[in-house]
Amino acid sequence: MSTAITKARGLFKLYQNALNRRPYLMQAVQAGTLMGAGDIISQTLIEKKSFKDYEIKRTLQFSSIGFFVGGPALRIWYGILNKYIGASGKTVALKKVFIDQFIFAPAFLLFLLGAVGTLQGKSWRVVKSDLEANYPDVLLANYYIWPWVQLANFYFTPLQYQVLVVQSVALFWNTYLSWKTNKKHVSD
Repeated sequence: MSTAITKARGLFKLYQNALNRRPYLMQAVQAGTLMGAGDIISQTLIEKKSFKDYEIKRTLQFSSIGFFVGGPALRIWYGILNKYIGASGKTVALKKVFIDQFIFAPAFLLFLLGAVGTLQGKSWRVVKSDLEANYPDVLLANYYIWPWVQLANFYFTPLQYQVLVVQSVALFWNTYLSWKTNKKHVSD
């Protein structure tokens, strides 16, 4: 048992060093990996696709949004909140949650849903129709989950680990988003 704990500590130390050296890259990698994992879970467990029906391109597209946009955007956003709102305290955490949920979340979800549709090769008319159909549900679901997660995250978690906390919870969120943005493919 102690060998496993020693190995886990060693891996965490490597992660911390990499995060300190290249915070944006590490957070991009973890966001991309966890978004891809969410899509894999959606396709295999929720949509119950067989191995031959599994869409690797879809997973890579979903993952690329996390790598190129999600991870870097969250790291920049949390840095801005830290700089202008503060780093710790109950009032600071509440202010961060309010700003995060009423400024960042609606804009980011709109962008995310639009990006998914665009990467799927849909026309602007179809992307717009999908946004009208899905955005209200996704935003409402966001408000059930994320204010509570973010309150704990902003209050208890140091800045360098906030994206990791969010992306860990987001594994389930990404599964939902993948399913929600690909529902029409399921019924084909």
